[in-house]
Amino acid sequence: MRDVLPEARRLADEGRPTAVAMVVGTKRSAPRPIGSRLLVTDSGEMYGSVSGGCVESDVALRAQEVLRTGTPELITYGISDDDAFDVGLPCGGEIDVFIQPLDADEVRRVAEAVDGDQRLAVTTTLTGEAAGAKRYGDGEAHSTARREGDALVEQYAPAPVLMVFGAVDTAQAVCRIAKTVGFRTIVSDARAKFATAERLPDADQVIVGWPAMAYEEHPPDAATYVVVLTHDARFDEPALGPALRSEAAYIGALGSRRAQDKRRERLLNAGYRESEIERISGPLGLDIGALTPSETAISIMAEVIAAQRGRNGGRLAEAGGRIHPAAGVAAS
Repeated sequence: MRDVLPEARRLADEGRPTAVAMVVGTKRSAPRPIGSRLLVTDSGEMYGSVSGGCVESDVALRAQEVLRTGTPELITYGISDDDAFDVGLPCGGEIDVFIQPLDADEVRRVAEAVDGDQRLAVTTTLTGEAAGAKRYGDGEAHSTARREGDALVEQYAPAPVLMVFGAVDTAQAVCRIAKTVGFRTIVSDARAKFATAERLPDADQVIVGWPAMAYEEHPPDAATYVVVLTHDARFDEPALGPALRSEAAYIGALGSRRAQDKRRERLLNAGYRESEIERISGPLGLDIGALTPSETAISIMAEVIAAQRGRNGGRLAEAGGRIHPAAGVAAS
């Protein structure tokens, strides 16, 4: 729902007759993950996507029929038909799409959870007389969408948090990219002339102070990603230490290999175990030959997203297995 939530809220508030189509199952190289949605109004306006353009035209026609009858419909799109290139998936994948009238109560509940940084679980029945019925409960720590038998189970959780230590030029570029992919960003630096909202307009929160202050504001959990951009041991160890002994999902630190070795020695001398120090990804980022702050930010966020999705990063052309994450990994 997150992908079309602003439009869904507006249409629900206006009382516009609207159908929602959502991906509830995928096989092979499906273009959009489970939970992706397409809104179709009674006048034919469309918002969102279930296939990146492959089957939207047919889904829109079926959505109009669902609006007319009020009866939900579950459709499978694949490549077995003779007219696959007209209404199928030329990429070789297969998707199940469930279409039902937009549920204003679901929109309200999801909006309240997202706005309030709360957890929410939504279960939608997909078959039988109860098709389209919703059940609500407490959510999990991560936002996911997965098919469980004849139901779609979606978990809404607060946005993952990216904690950036060091208000350098790269920090602003990292925050700008992180914001576009759904992270809440916190930047911390003890140097007041660097840690300003003017220098970091895309940071959700700027903390002027030592790393301990940032960790007091946000104790790192399994949905926290830590990026250390400082080049000063006075800041590095205080920024890394609490993260190493937390559930943080990712810990990365800028610096040359020589700097990483010296940092490792200091952490060992400070009492950290090898197993804890090995959690640090350093030099952080994927190897794309980055030179500028913006390029470095792309490299860093690429590695962060790879960690979030359970991937190692690298060239897709040289990778085996499926291109898109397995069902249930992507946030809805």
